[in-house]
Amino acid sequence: MTTVQQTAGQQSEPRSEPRRRLRLPRVRWDLLDCSLQGHRTVGRDVARVRREDALVLREDADGLRWHRCLRCDAWLPSVGPTAAQATREHLPPREQIRLPLRGRPLRDRYVLRLIALDRVVHVLGLGILAAAVLVFSGHRGTLDRWWTWGLDFVQQHGVVIDTTHGFLAQVSGWFSTPSSHLLFIGLGLVAYAALEATEAVGLWLGRRWAEYLTFVATSILMVPEVADLASGVSATGVALFALNLAVVVYLLLAKRLFGLRGGGRAEAAEREADSGWSALERTAPPSATQPA
Repeated sequence: MTTVQQTAGQQSEPRSEPRRRLRLPRVRWDLLDCSLQGHRTVGRDVARVRREDALVLREDADGLRWHRCLRCDAWLPSVGPTAAQATREHLPPREQIRLPLRGRPLRDRYVLRLIALDRVVHVLGLGILAAAVLVFSGHRGTLDRWWTWGLDFVQQHGVVIDTTHGFLAQVSGWFSTPSSHLLFIGLGLVAYAALEATEAVGLWLGRRWAEYLTFVATSILMVPEVADLASGVSATGVALFALNLAVVVYLLLAKRLFGLRGGGRAEAAEREADSGWSALERTAPPSATQPA
């Protein structure tokens, strides 16, 4: 009797449902790119559609053509061109068709361009700072007189200012810095801005050398950031260090620098698998069915 009651009690207990994991929406980079640049199709100017063109171009019995977007796999209908509009007899061979990026290579392009935009911000900031240093070096005498006059004017009107400590003392010390030092600092800022500009252009164009250059430059920049954090932690310092660390880790692992995870050959194979003709063949619908 006791066993039956225990069994009934166990059966009456509500079963706990497994917790559902929160899944973030997946970003379709191909759809995003098509929404910004439009679909990429081929064969709108060909006079004849062949059976071997079915991977990217098809024609139904009514003469309606279906063009496959080479980026997002959407099939777009159109009416075939007239004899005057057709500029070629049929599609060119595959090696003459330039396929757009898709999948992970397309995602990497967006990430690299975000890093490039960050470098553009650096270039603007460094350029303004370099111009300020060089202008200060060339007009230091005039600026020194204005600075001294401003401090005297404020103090003569009853405002007591301590010019021996803090920021004001630091600014006053700038006027005693040798011109050669200021010129060296200004030219150094210009050179660093040129380096950042080179990174930005290379990353925007997706060049492999730019990834290495950005990795080395960012890694060197993190050394003074670590020293600064060791002397005192600040929210800005932590944020900048975390951003640069994320860039370094991404370039090292995702872009397979220095031979990691197969190096450049593995990245080229991944690019071909995601953006090459093999990717189009894997996702193509059977040619016997009409695309929708």
